[in-house]
Amino acid sequence: MEHFAHLLDRLVYTPSRNGKIALIADYLKRTPDPDRGWGLAALTRDLKIPAVKPALIRALLLERTDPVLFELSYDYVGDLAETCALLWPTQTPGNAPLGLADTVLTLQRLSRAEAPAELARLLDRLDSSGRYALIKLATGGMRVGLSARLARTGFAEAFGVALETVEELWHGLTPPYPDLFEWAEGKAPMPEIGETAVFRPFMLAAPLEAGETLDLAEFLAEWKWDGIRVQAVSLGGTRRLYSRTGDDISGAFPEVIANLTVEAALDGELLVRGDEGDPASFNALQQRLNRKTVDAKLLRTHPAFIRLYDILAEGPEDLRPLPLVQRRERLLAVADKLPRDVFDISPLIEARDWDALADIRAGARGHDIEGLMLKRRDSPYTGGRRVGLWYKWKRDPLTADCVLMYAQRGHGKRSSYYSDFTFGAWGPDGQLLPVGKAYFGFTDEELKWLDRWVRGHTLKRFGPVREVEKALVLEVAFDSIHVSNRHKSGLAMRFPRIARIRTDKPAHEADHIETLRGLAR
Repeated sequence: MEHFAHLLDRLVYTPSRNGKIALIADYLKRTPDPDRGWGLAALTRDLKIPAVKPALIRALLLERTDPVLFELSYDYVGDLAETCALLWPTQTPGNAPLGLADTVLTLQRLSRAEAPAELARLLDRLDSSGRYALIKLATGGMRVGLSARLARTGFAEAFGVALETVEELWHGLTPPYPDLFEWAEGKAPMPEIGETAVFRPFMLAAPLEAGETLDLAEFLAEWKWDGIRVQAVSLGGTRRLYSRTGDDISGAFPEVIANLTVEAALDGELLVRGDEGDPASFNALQQRLNRKTVDAKLLRTHPAFIRLYDILAEGPEDLRPLPLVQRRERLLAVADKLPRDVFDISPLIEARDWDALADIRAGARGHDIEGLMLKRRDSPYTGGRRVGLWYKWKRDPLTADCVLMYAQRGHGKRSSYYSDFTFGAWGPDGQLLPVGKAYFGFTDEELKWLDRWVRGHTLKRFGPVREVEKALVLEVAFDSIHVSNRHKSGLAMRFPRIARIRTDKPAHEADHIETLRGLAR
């Protein structure tokens, strides 16, 4: 546990991506089996300990400390694991250090009834860093500025193997990955995962720079749909739906899995169908995301489908080396065998020249469209972002002047700053109604300025949230805005970010709900 705890501490305080990769690589090279495998599983969120939940951690701490002290500390720190690690009152000296593998196996064997006593015993044996690591490990809430893909990148860097190969093997292996480590260290051949529905790294697009043009004779154009990129894979009797980061989200979309009746690996955009049969807004799709299962009502009211972009494999045949135009022909043939209400094809956009295409892009303000994709006709399907092959040409953002209403402290390195900002627009009765929340778009210096402003203009406190004077105008940029029954204003912004702090503008001149509703139309 000591080495894993030290790794987490350093990851929290290392802001750079390359720095985090180097830390993970060093940990994996220095740590023996099976500890390093369990550590990697924890970092990639593939470690499951069903008997330990955050509510149990909270209950154990409240038995050992003053509830008021806990609430004040949790309010300030903003992280349950860190609060518990610092407030836990005892540490039993003289015990042998806890091993990571032994700790994981102990936790995995626990029943719900056994968990409180055993977890308390383990926490008693650790110092504050060890307690923090143990709680993060047990609950799966890492929040150390690290994605699962970045952890796998650290593995690839540690042993000099291709990240794309690691990602294709990943879902055919189980923790603590002994075969994977032996292969990476050159001690054994590549692990055999058989014919199964594995994940293949997505091909990504580079942003088209302002003023840049392309030869439409060499590129295909299609819409950039506003859903989430997914990979639907069926092979060897297994069917899976993967997110862009390689997470298995099959359980949340059973209707997609049930209708994946061909053996293939398909790349597309996951969307929800609206009342008129067209794609609904991203806000509707959010009702289906981040769920392990879905009930019958949601399946009926928010039916999911995939708008297909590409085909990566058909049966055991790898189609990725083929040019895009040939893959599209194969995709059209495969899509004909699938139900059209669950799988359809993203259409190509025809334009006589670049100016005409620019006009088409400028007029694309549907809630289901983010812009255009431009793909070389002869491009193979290569994992990652390869400059010169695929481009994304997103539409220009919309903007609105909104009034800051509430601020909340952030997490991690932002836990001491008010960095999450809720803002509103004026309703018909002169009341401010919240229309969005943003926590990026500003510089570090602007964050410090906003934090000072919030502290100096607070009206009320609600735990970690402060209500502020309705006096500061923020220019907010956003990709689109949708009608939403879930919000008091009736509107929900897509990708809001703070573009500018408008100290020059009085609050009463900020935008009105009706103005924003017009953009939603």
